[in-house]
Amino acid sequence: MSTWTVSDGTVLHYTDQGTGRPLVMLHGWGFSGRFFDGSVDRLAEYARVITVDLRAHGDSEDPGHGYRVSRLAKDLRDLLVGLELTDVTVLGWSLGCPVIWSYQELFGTDMLAQAIYVAQTPRQYRTPEWTLAHTSIFDDASLAAVQGRVTYDRENFDREQLDEITATDLPAERVEVLLAEMTKISSEARNAVMADHTHHDWRDLLPALELPSLVMVGKHDKAFPWEAAQYVGDTIPGARTVVFENSSHALFLDEPRKFEDEVLGFLAEHS
Repeated sequence: MSTWTVSDGTVLHYTDQGTGRPLVMLHGWGFSGRFFDGSVDRLAEYARVITVDLRAHGDSEDPGHGYRVSRLAKDLRDLLVGLELTDVTVLGWSLGCPVIWSYQELFGTDMLAQAIYVAQTPRQYRTPEWTLAHTSIFDDASLAAVQGRVTYDRENFDREQLDEITATDLPAERVEVLLAEMTKISSEARNAVMADHTHHDWRDLLPALELPSLVMVGKHDKAFPWEAAQYVGDTIPGARTVVFENSSHALFLDEPRKFEDEVLGFLAEHS
């Protein structure tokens, strides 16, 4: 792994494999870049693939602050500038999607060429006019309940979450690797990130986004109704939406070959 120190002194870890146009991959809440490991080798045959551990996640430093989507977007900006990347395709899964949305709201499309959004609702909380919310974190009370489990029942919560995000049975050794990655973020940081992330509503921004976009939807997503990710694809101008019929939230784990095919095809469209 390599490291880069962002503007507030926090050290981020990332992997960098392959050559060509850069594909920067951002993981979800509580996870790490290693969740993409199964697809990196193939993708790196055609692109320069960079997987990032968000601050406090994986092997990146936890500075004790900055647990906000906007700060994660600034971290992304600092990394792209530091590595002198251009013509970047940025891929966000779950929490990674609002990081990319925040980046575009703060910095526009500078350095970016394409965006790929994997399995994320634009609003996690439920309201009378928005029912496509998170299935277990949909208001302040449910957020508090999840935060309590992250604090006091962490091991069971992690195993249940890993089971929730997949629709297929992973090999036992792969499960243990991913669970080990999940233990690297402290409960305090994990809860603080979710507290900020879950209060955002990105629906007003989506129609203003300008990057060529690909949206991936897991038809059996257990984190959100699948229609929530479909809404993202329907709302971003010109976006193309692909439905994964046999996948839950981590569709690159459930249908890796299709995931890789779609990513590589999208890269080729805008090469």
